[in-house]
Amino acid sequence: MAATSMEAVVSLCKRRGFIFPGSEIYGGLQGTYDYGPLGVELKRNIKEAWWRANVYERDDMEGIDAAILMNPLVWRYSGHEETFVDPMVDCRQCRSRWRADQVKNGRCERCGSADLTEPRPFNMMFRTQVGPVTDAESFAYLRPETAQGIFVNFKNVVDSTGRRLPFGIAQIGKAFRNEITPRNFIFRVREFEQMEIEYFVKPGEDEAWHERWVEDRVHWWTTLGLKRENLKLYHVPQDELAHYSKATVDLMYNFPIGWEEIEGIANRTDFDLGSHSKNQEELGLTARVMPNEHSTTKLTILDLETNRQIVPYVIEPSAGVDRGVLALLCEAYDEETLPSGEQRTVLRLKPSMAPTKAAVVPLKRNAPEIVDTCKGIKRELQTPGEMRVVYEDTGNIGKAYRRHDEAGTPYCITVDFQTLEDNTVTIRDRDTMEQIRLPIDEVYAYIRKGVMETYSRA
Repeated sequence: MAATSMEAVVSLCKRRGFIFPGSEIYGGLQGTYDYGPLGVELKRNIKEAWWRANVYERDDMEGIDAAILMNPLVWRYSGHEETFVDPMVDCRQCRSRWRADQVKNGRCERCGSADLTEPRPFNMMFRTQVGPVTDAESFAYLRPETAQGIFVNFKNVVDSTGRRLPFGIAQIGKAFRNEITPRNFIFRVREFEQMEIEYFVKPGEDEAWHERWVEDRVHWWTTLGLKRENLKLYHVPQDELAHYSKATVDLMYNFPIGWEEIEGIANRTDFDLGSHSKNQEELGLTARVMPNEHSTTKLTILDLETNRQIVPYVIEPSAGVDRGVLALLCEAYDEETLPSGEQRTVLRLKPSMAPTKAAVVPLKRNAPEIVDTCKGIKRELQTPGEMRVVYEDTGNIGKAYRRHDEAGTPYCITVDFQTLEDNTVTIRDRDTMEQIRLPIDEVYAYIRKGVMETYSRA
């Protein structure tokens, strides 16, 4: 397997329709990307696998979808207005702007100058106007994380479901951060999606649950196809923890750019529910960001053992969808030299993650009987709605195979003149390039088995 470069992955994404630069026809907008026909399918596959594993297959989880715009007080009492900042420096020579913690050796990454301004704080939350009148009271923030939507709905979920500890609330949604220097393709962008869980536990049981969730999350990423040796744990030092965190473990992936975070699992204690609760002293909580005079709700739950209302601790596994997409693409990308000397690029995605599960290819595209048979097979395979199947009409069987190797399509089904005689087709495997002959009425079961087996291991 060839070493993967970020440039090769980016090129493949543009060429095969996974990811495009945002607003490209107008010169783009830094830190924004659009998902193309294959990219949106891969992204959906990751999100659906996450939702299935964490909501459908568990008995202790509920899902929500909170609004992107929230009352600005949410961000005041969560601490984001004061603490959600990055240090920023400017280069006086080329006038570029950088995060101070990303400047190496005190020099500008663009021009190499050491003539930099002193670091100054920069709040990364996007601010927007709400309503027709522009004044100091009519503003809101685009949420910088999805977690607060869960915390402010804690009581609603408990009251409507009757949940008892331990239990979790899961959410997938957009978040926005006004990054100073977006970089490394979709790894660091200004608009992204998070897959986030807030798992509520009794105080004193939080450390054991934290360890358990770390193990669970490592395992889940391997079920999507990431090799265990490409994952490692980083225990964030105390002096680097977020303002809400008692302990955080970052799950790191070995990207072509080096080891970088793909998911963080934090022990947020009772910080958030306490910050949004009224009468903090009555609940035995230390003062949060400021005395809470605006929340009218106690975000507590009944402890059945003591028959008292308590503020639970929370464990937060928070993963980036876009970083997950990038990790799977980097993991699956391969270049190889065939015995014939031909170079082949192949995306070895697990069939369950592949955007397209099968392509139906006519040996001759201007033969009506072959074309009609191809389209009939496609309809039959796609009718249950379980998987995406395409009709590939390139006119050249070799080019069709190479095209779908790059797209990660695990199976190509070829209809030829023998099909018209005995009702059999050729099925080609993407990874091995081996071909077998099967009757048409056995194709669906064969493809489904190959795809669904990888689901069952997820």
